[in-house]
Amino acid sequence: MKKKEESAGKLKIKWIKTRYQGVYYRVSQGEKVHNGKPDRCFFIRFKKEGRRFMEKAGWQSEGYTPKLAAQIRAERLRMIRHGEELPREKAKIPHFSEMADLYLEWAAENKSRDRDDKSRYEKHLKDPLGKKRLNEISSFHLERLKSELTKKDLAPATVKHCLVLVREIFNKAVEWGKYKGSNPVKGVKLPTLSNQRERFLSHEEADKLLTDLKKVSQSVHDQALLSLHCGLRAGEIFNLRGQDLDFANGLIRIMDSKNKTTRTAFMTEAVKEMLGANLPENPSELIFRDRWHGEPIKNISKTFDRTVDSLGFNKGVEDPRQRVVFHTLRHTFGSWLAIQGTPILTIKELLGHKTLAMSERYAHLTPDMKRKATLALEASFNESRDEKKVIPFAAAKEIPVSQ
Repeated sequence: MKKKEESAGKLKIKWIKTRYQGVYYRVSQGEKVHNGKPDRCFFIRFKKEGRRFMEKAGWQSEGYTPKLAAQIRAERLRMIRHGEELPREKAKIPHFSEMADLYLEWAAENKSRDRDDKSRYEKHLKDPLGKKRLNEISSFHLERLKSELTKKDLAPATVKHCLVLVREIFNKAVEWGKYKGSNPVKGVKLPTLSNQRERFLSHEEADKLLTDLKKVSQSVHDQALLSLHCGLRAGEIFNLRGQDLDFANGLIRIMDSKNKTTRTAFMTEAVKEMLGANLPENPSELIFRDRWHGEPIKNISKTFDRTVDSLGFNKGVEDPRQRVVFHTLRHTFGSWLAIQGTPILTIKELLGHKTLAMSERYAHLTPDMKRKATLALEASFNESRDEKKVIPFAAAKEIPVSQ
């Protein structure tokens, strides 16, 4: 048997080769004794992609022998041949819960809706995926997760958001150098959504709603007025502060929008009067607060839903797209703009949509504008044709071309 020496810091280890290829052992330096003699620890050596590995098999006192170490080495070579990860490589791959924690920490600083991500992870992803390593999560696991979430009667949008969150966590793991594998969400078909709001209020319905809200809650009435007249989201209304209002120019600066961008809304006279009555003494204070505890508002009061129900707006309505909810007011704002002929690009800017495609849902409400545009084109053509004498094609062929 040949002896080799390798430096391990200041200590030189003597590696003794056995008769089995790639199997070595070292003699215990006093830390272990077996049958009255220094114990032996067996190691296996092999290469993967040009990189040399020296892996511990086990101690003789634990039942390991050169033959057993050779069998372990053969298994490692088989794994390498078939592209499988070695045990020591797997140990470096983080659990899904570890990456989720890192992702949520990042999201808190970089995403405006990180609370939604945290809630989805805690409710729907932590138990089924948290203890698995990233390489142990396959498209099959996620398809099964999708099926289980669907069976819980979760909305298709919620199921899709959960899968998108998994996709984002895997993407960040790769981007941050924590994982080199593929993203399993690529092999999963995301639920198809059809949840765009169709229902919008008529002027008469909007007037009835505001009148009834004012009878039961001035605060909810004022929030509804802001959404209906200015197109603000609920979260934007709750984050509105005195310093965001410019009464001289009738402007509202929306600093904390859903897309982490700043945009400007324009006050109607009714909104200007309402905001003037709610203006806090300290410009940095919120316009609206919880009237019971003085805390920031997180959700629309149930007073809104009760008022909608009392008006019968949702009676017998099963399709979620046709139900009147608080977001219907923002959709009504966009719809009214489209009906009066406002350009889609302007609607996009007023609503703070990220893409023009999000605003194109209002295009079908402007049929008169399209008709007028087409008729105007025809009128222009006819006017041009009348000004010039039209020469028939057959006669035109007889006109000599000047040389």
